[in-house]
Amino acid sequence: MTRSITRRQLLASSAGVSSLALLSGCPPPAVKPTPKPSAPPKPALQTGLDPYFEKQLGITPELIRKVLSAALEHGGDFADVYFQHASRMTIGLEDNIVNKASTGVDLGVGIRVVVGDQTGYAFTEEVDEASMIAAAKTAAGIASASAKTAPVSLTPKGHPRHYDIDYNWFDVGVDRVIPMVAAINDKTHKTDPRIQRVTVDFLSSQSRVLVADSEGRVSSDNRPMTRLFLSVVMSDKGQLQSNGYNLAARQGIEFYTPERLDRLVRRAVNRTSVLFEAKRPPGGELPVVLAAGSSGILLHEAIGHGMEADFNRKKTSIFSDRIGKQVAQRFVSIIDDGTNAGLRGSLNVDDEGRGTERTYLVKDGILRSYLHDRISATHYKVAPTGSGRRQSFRHAPMPRMRNTYMLNGPHKKDEIIASVKKGIYCVSFTNGQVNIGAGDYSFYVKNGTMIEDGKLTAPIKDINIIGNGPQSLERVTMVADDFEMDEGGWTCGKNGQSVPVSLGLPTILVSAITVGGKA
Repeated sequence: MTRSITRRQLLASSAGVSSLALLSGCPPPAVKPTPKPSAPPKPALQTGLDPYFEKQLGITPELIRKVLSAALEHGGDFADVYFQHASRMTIGLEDNIVNKASTGVDLGVGIRVVVGDQTGYAFTEEVDEASMIAAAKTAAGIASASAKTAPVSLTPKGHPRHYDIDYNWFDVGVDRVIPMVAAINDKTHKTDPRIQRVTVDFLSSQSRVLVADSEGRVSSDNRPMTRLFLSVVMSDKGQLQSNGYNLAARQGIEFYTPERLDRLVRRAVNRTSVLFEAKRPPGGELPVVLAAGSSGILLHEAIGHGMEADFNRKKTSIFSDRIGKQVAQRFVSIIDDGTNAGLRGSLNVDDEGRGTERTYLVKDGILRSYLHDRISATHYKVAPTGSGRRQSFRHAPMPRMRNTYMLNGPHKKDEIIASVKKGIYCVSFTNGQVNIGAGDYSFYVKNGTMIEDGKLTAPIKDINIIGNGPQSLERVTMVADDFEMDEGGWTCGKNGQSVPVSLGLPTILVSAITVGGKA
């Protein structure tokens, strides 16, 4: 017998998990010792069917087959259902007090029917049988053929674990989070007397997903996520400057080691204080050295989006005819990876229930692959790359980046800087965007340094970098051996959907990019 639970019942049962009413206006309690970090989980197989969905939500194989049958009642090439139960907690501190706190729970299911490269999609926030059947019939409206049969049985698929699926952030009480946030605030204030304001924002979330499709495949995942952002405002001789630093991962509270928290404070303060002496650089086309780490935004904006297969299938990407062709120097290799242990953009399975993987986009300068979901993989007659992602059950999946980075090259950082007569060295960034069709991109550099006669000289700030993706890729003339994955909380937007990603880079030289500086 199928047991169903309404969204209202689930939200009511979850509302008492963590009480935050005591936070407003209360002084933070004493700091407890931070637990020692555990080693990153080794890739071990997980089962494909999480019993949580049947025990807590009444989602049985029988019910899934009924929903798939309704989705295929007018035919269609493929159908899938995506169940999600997500919870989140946020805590904010400003002006030395905890001034905001909230919890939230989200529950629902999305049903997709695919006909060729067209998608019918519907979702419901109620997970009872009648609501799901109604949503499935809505999604089925795209098809117009004889009904297809749902799978007789569902086969759980095993997948490697790249983070701890047994972790649950809702088991971590505010009594462990508030002391950490308060300690960060206190330490930051003591670092520099010019600090006027400190803001600390903490976020944790847990998302359970179950994906089943008309081919009989069923996969599940339990995804932890956390992010900690520190913002600093400083005053010096009547001038105000602000900047920050953040940490993020698919890990638990053990991620926040003393070493990481010290680095959080140190970099937020240093990146703010240097702005008092920083100037805007001269504008024009200059050599640009991108520092290891967050400079991976260049790959994400200038190159990564253009290699998502839906843009290439539709011939809107400038890379749509370049598979197998040389697009960079032979020492340039670029990867999009969902398998990095504990990283923000990693996945055990993508949002189509497919195992994730390490995908070479560019290898030895040759464009090797796009990022594929099921639709684009069918179009190109290749295997999906585990890149089908969606913001939530309210959205259909599409090809998206995960962790995008360039591998080490043959050069040294000092060698790269010494090779530049006059240029800029970029360190920290805030955002970016790209025009997929032309490949033109821009991003904003918050911190950097002038390079003059092969040496780092004066600090610079507030710089717009403007370029063309394929052109900039061709102009990567040196790549160092100091690769660093950025540890911050990057979020990628595409077609109205946002997903968490990570990025990284070794130090590289782009021989010429347009720099928006002083006239």
